[in-house]
Amino acid sequence: MRSGSGMEICEKCGLPKDLCICKEIAKEQQVVRISTARRRFGKIATIVEGLDSADVDLKELAKELKAKCACGGTVKQGRIELQGDQTKLVRKVLREMGYTVEGED
Repeated sequence: MRSGSGMEICEKCGLPKDLCICKEIAKEQQVVRISTARRRFGKIATIVEGLDSADVDLKELAKELKAKCACGGTVKQGRIELQGDQTKLVRKVLREMGYTVEGED
């Protein structure tokens, strides 16, 4: 949506796009759960759940987490799976990004 001055306005909050806070609010409202699971051949996987795919681009977030953790991973069934036990690092990175992480120490 454009106003008369050519500036784009966010439809959710009514602020100009460059001042929009919708994404920050969406991050704070979601409670992220981080756990580990044992996979085939005894391998450990870190599972990141609780993210709403309507508010967050899971593939882009997974890409950032994989880069920060220097590991492989994927997005399956609305959750992010990373190879190895990355719980401490993922918790730290998500907190820095503005997410609320369940079970914070």
